[in-house]
Order: sequence, then C-alpha cells, then structure tokens
Amino acid sequence: MSVGAVGAAVASDNGGTHQAASDTRAREAAALTGSAKLYRATTEDVTFTFDAHLARRDNMRPDKATGTFRFVHLDKPGGKGGWAEGRIDCLMTGGKVATATGIITGSNLKGIKGGRVGFTVHDQGKHDRVGYSWASVGGPDGTKKLPKCTSAAPFEKVKQGTGDFHVKPWHPTYPTG
Repeated sequence: MSVGAVGAAVASDNGGTHQAASDTRAREAAALTGSAKLYRATTEDVTFTFDAHLARRDNMRPDKATGTFRFVHLDKPGGKGGWAEGRIDCLMTGGKVATATGIITGSNLKGIKGGRVGFTVHDQGKHDRVGYSWASVGGPDGTKKLPKCTSAAPFEKVKQGTGDFHVKPWHPTYPTG
C-alpha cells in the first residue's frame, strides 16, 4: 500500500518532467497519511496505515474523501491475528487531529466486510496517538450503523521509532455577512 501524496509528472520548460508533489498537496483540502505500530507492553504487533485525502474542490464535503486504510493486529510479529483494509468515506481534520471513517473491503475476520469503522489520529510528531471506533467493544465489528467521520478519542500511543502520521489541517469556508 502506498502512503502519502503522490506528485504528478509535470512538463518543465526544458522539455523534461519533474514530480510536482507540492501541486498535489496544494489541491488538497485535508489529508491523513502514514503508518505506525502501536505501543504495547506485550508481544502484540498492531499497525495502522492511512492514505486519506480530501480534494480542495470538495472542501465543504468531507464525505467525498478518498483513499485507503489498513490495520493489522497480531499476537506477536509474524504471528496469528486479524487484519482489515478498506476505502475511506469521510475525512475531517482540525489542527493536527484527524477523524476518518471507511468501509471494510477485505479482511480475514468474519462478518466485518462491508461495515464502517472509524479512526482518530493526533499528529504530535514522534509521539502520535490513535483511536478507533471499536475501542469499547473489543474488536472491529464493522457495523453498518456507525455514522461517517465518527471515532473514539486518540487514546493509543505510537511505538517510538516505528512510523509517523501526518495530518493536513482542513480549513472549511464559512459564509460571512
């Protein structure tokens, strides 16, 4: 899974091309990207990955966000456990906090495909935090009743040195007058 903004090839004055990642970021109203393992005092290996974007043209429609998510929870590195992946269906950010939801499109867990799950990330540099909608029920139930852009507070800590999440703040435009 590719994570982060991907630049488009742009023709330069001398006939060549170069990556225009800054052009891509300028066209975004909000973003949540990155991958990291969660801190665990046990042998558990828990990883979350996000590549979520809200186009500038959809600035006032966070439910038009696109992208992907993936989470893996193993009993130990390379061990047994569960995983799920899916498509983002909503993204809202405020400062360095992002809340996103998505529909599960693939998983090894029974009965959750097609359900919605939510995530919250607090981008604090090397001390990021993550929350998820199934925190109070013990596992992702993939409920179809979860509203878009709904999740839990970012209560989990990211394991130091394993990755970093990046949140691009959203700036909705409000009518004046």
